Parts: sequence; structure tokens; C-alpha cells
Amino acid sequence: MRRTLPDPVPALFPDAAQRDQVGRWLVEALQAALVRVQAGPVTPDIDMQRFRAELETFDFNSPRPLEEVLRWAIGCMEHGIVQMANPRYFGLFNPGANFPAQCADQIVALFNPQLASSASSPVPVALESHLIRLIAGRAGFDAAAAGHFATGGSEANYTALLCALTAGHADFSRDGVRAFDAPVAFYTSRDCHIAWLKIAHQAGVGRAALRLVDTDGQGRMDCNALSRMIAADRAAGVVPVMVVATAGTTGGGMIDPLHATADIALRERMWFHVDAAWGGAALASERLRGLLAGIERADSLIIDAHKWLATTMGCAIFITRRANLLSEAFHASTSFMPSSNSSLDPYLNSVQWSRRFLGLRLFMALAAAGWEGLGAHVERGVEVVHQIETRLVERGWTIANDSALAVLDAIPPPALGDVRALVRRVVASGRAWVAPTLFEGRDVVRICATNGETSTADIDALVAVLNEPG
Repeated sequence: MRRTLPDPVPALFPDAAQRDQVGRWLVEALQAALVRVQAGPVTPDIDMQRFRAELETFDFNSPRPLEEVLRWAIGCMEHGIVQMANPRYFGLFNPGANFPAQCADQIVALFNPQLASSASSPVPVALESHLIRLIAGRAGFDAAAAGHFATGGSEANYTALLCALTAGHADFSRDGVRAFDAPVAFYTSRDCHIAWLKIAHQAGVGRAALRLVDTDGQGRMDCNALSRMIAADRAAGVVPVMVVATAGTTGGGMIDPLHATADIALRERMWFHVDAAWGGAALASERLRGLLAGIERADSLIIDAHKWLATTMGCAIFITRRANLLSEAFHASTSFMPSSNSSLDPYLNSVQWSRRFLGLRLFMALAAAGWEGLGAHVERGVEVVHQIETRLVERGWTIANDSALAVLDAIPPPALGDVRALVRRVVASGRAWVAPTLFEGRDVVRICATNGETSTADIDALVAVLNEPG
């Protein structure tokens, strides 16, 4: 006798009427929370002791009404994080997400496609490939370029190192670093994103393989120092495999000399990679894309769309002109996958296997605003920083960096005291968020335009709190 199948669990799979009721409530609740966040403190103001006590009550032995839990979660997020959605957040490369990208996340969450295979997700795979081709074209790559979306810059940069190693020795895919006759090395500016150390560890070449090259006194990699370091390594029997130029350093928003770095990589027969996680957004702007002249010579590049292009987290892009190396680096064979098309299937061309449909976030933003609109967003960030710079200089501040990529490193007048103490005061006030960092050996206040809704009033509020004496 055939057994009766139990009904779906209603708390997990409610009927259409319940979904509609909760969905409408959630949209209104989130919009109300956004209004409060944009007008409220930038820094967390939650009582963590009380939060931990509340968290302990979630032992999951008894279910709770979904709306009750949603209301609790929204409140925790509203008070328990640094608010990137607040237009007075002038911090790290974390934006207030654009609305089309938020809509994309809702679509993806409902359909939940698995992007490992083009057989199971033909439309998402084709859509992402289309985006990669267009972005590659903006960078000056030819039609043979290929790539994929990744969770973040670390994964995308890791892919670049694997490609460089694969290109560096025919047996690397089989034997790993044992294929090389000597230890390998790769090179980037000392002002690079320090995630490269983790990448070196993860790739198995060891952290000592990362060579940090001196800068030129203005936050850019010194190509003479790079050449000397490569020569010294070759004389010591080390095998150089890759040089990385940064287009938009984290500390100062500086662009390494791309053409000069490309010349060295070509001469030394090394992979040339551009980490444009932040600055790559300039490709969207007709006025600013010339800042990245030389990027078209790269063997690979990355852009984090979840930075200056303001998609939701995380949405990185890896592109290479040498598509065959992706298939070589990530090939696999198994009987359970619905297809094994090395030219299409993301699981055969990237680090990940199971993967979320990330590209729809950028697709929606581009489709809604076009290159012109996205470029205008990027240019607006430059103008925001320019206005902040003007106001600070009028009040006796000194500007340490010279970046065209919406990052400002400023030194306060002596009367305002120590940089790090000043930053602590600003952050503690909740009225704005900035960061302390080092630029060419000097403590500076780092200010970055990350929110597309920052207004003149927000700029004035930042300048006012920065200039309050301790």
C-alpha cells in the first residue's frame, strides 16, 4: 500500500497568501529601517550584553512566528553594524548598495539557480558570460577574453596567481610548485591589499613568495625597485612568475604605473595582473577610464563590483585574455554533473563549484542605468571627495595623496592633535565614519566616497566633526 506523503513544513514553505502577507510587510519594514539608518548614527549603538542574552534564548527547541523573528533581525542589523547605507559613511571600500542590485538578490533568492553547470543554468551562465565580454571590451581586451564572477577580490586574485603558475610551467597543474626548479616569487607594491599574503599561503607557494616592492614616495609602485628585486631573485635562483599592479590602493587610492609594469612583465616573461578591485569602476566612465591606460596589456584583471559599482556583497569579476588557462587550471571530470563543457561550465573554469548567481546584481544596475548612469555614479564619488578636500584645505588640513579615484588621505592641523585619536572621536560620535591609515609612512585620515546618496549636508557634517577639537 502506498504511504501518504506528509505535507510540506508550513513554517518553511507557507502558502501563497502567507508569503504575500509577509512579503508586503517586509518591504515596508525594510524601507522604514533604511530611512532611520540614513538619518541615524553610522556606528553600532546596540547593547551587546543584551543582544547576547537575547541570542541565548534562540535554542531552536520551539518555533517562533516568522514576522517576530524578522522584526528582531531587522532591529539587530539596524543597530548592530557600521551602516554602509548611511551617507555619512566615508570608510573602507564598502558601498551603500544600489537598488537594482538589491532587486537582483530577491530574484536570485527565489529561483536559487546553481551556476556550476551551463546545462542546469543556461540563462544565468550566458548572462554572466555576456557581461564578462562587455566589461573585457571596456578594458581593451579582445573578443577571446574570458572570465567569471567570484565572491570577492581575494578569490579573483587567487585565480590570477593560479593562472600565472599554470602559465609558468607546463607541469604545474599535475605537480604543483614541485614542477618548478626553484622557489617561485611574485611581486606587488608594499601598498597592495595584504590579502595577497593569504593568497600566497592558500596557493601553496608560501607567504615568503610574495615580494613587496617599495613605492615611489607618492604611493605608487617604484618600477626601478621592481626591476632590481626581480634581478636579485633571478641571481639567487628564484623563479619570478607574476607581477601585480594595483589600480586603486586601499590606503591611498593610487594607481601603479601600468604601462611601465607591463613593460617589465613582458621583458621578464612574467604574468601581468592588474588588481583593479576599486579603481576598475573607472572603466564605466568615459571621463575617467583613461586613468587606467595600460590595463589593456594585462594578462588578467579583477574588479569588485561590490565596491565602487555599488552592487550588494560579494560580486567580484575575474577576466583574462588567456581563456585556455582557466580550463587548464580548473578542469575536472565527474559523471554526476549534467554537462562537462569546458568552454561554458563555470565549475570547469573557476575555483568554486556550487555558486550563487552573482552577475545579475551588476546586470540589473547596468540595464537600469547604462554605462552612462554607472559612470555618472563613479564620477559623483570623485566630486564628493573633491568637495571634502576643498573644505578641509580651507581649514588648514594637508592632503598627503594625489588620487583621482575618490580616496583622500588628509593630515589635520596640529591644533586637532593626533590622527588616530581624532578618528576615534569621529567614529565614537556616530556622526560620520572615517579610518586612520599610513600613507608613505605618515598617519593620515582616510576618507573615501562610498555612498551614492551622500549629499552636501553629509559633507558638511563630516567636515564639522573632523574639525571639532578633542
